[in-house]
Amino acid sequence: MARFTPAELEAARGRLVPDVAADGLRVLFCGINPGLMTAATGHHFARPGNRFWPVLHLSGFTPRQLKPAEQEELLSYGLGITNVVPRATARADELTAEEYREGGRRLARKVARLRPRWLAVVGVTAYRAAFEDRTARIGPQERTIGDTRVWVLPNPSGLNAHWTARTMAEEFARLRVAAEA
Repeated sequence: MARFTPAELEAARGRLVPDVAADGLRVLFCGINPGLMTAATGHHFARPGNRFWPVLHLSGFTPRQLKPAEQEELLSYGLGITNVVPRATARADELTAEEYREGGRRLARKVARLRPRWLAVVGVTAYRAAFEDRTARIGPQERTIGDTRVWVLPNPSGLNAHWTARTMAEEFARLRVAAEA
């Protein structure tokens, strides 16, 4: 992976990163928003400490651990990636409550158009803010968007120390089993 200077990362602030998506996916994973490394590379979950790619493999969604630069390969497995808020920031706490709510509305329109079987939001706090659901917990939700079921997964950021790669993979695997049913 390329190394970026602090100035190059800062220059990525506010950039948009295209979705990896198609109609009728098994699972559309949804991050909070792109980080600066993701925006600089154009690859989702690109920060080296982010555990999304290892956990995706450990949970059985992919036959090997993909690199962020291989993100388009997800489509061949019926998987995709989007974000609640499209704007890149250094930290999610830079986002406003209105950005989350608007992101939830935008995400609902996108899901209605793409019709994945499952929408998997990675981060319970982001899900609660985007969908104004203070009671949401990790796991399947009662909410649906059209025929799309919703599952909230733990945030794979390295800052989320409550979850290990192993315990995250167990939760991701629960979703994988549901998505295969």
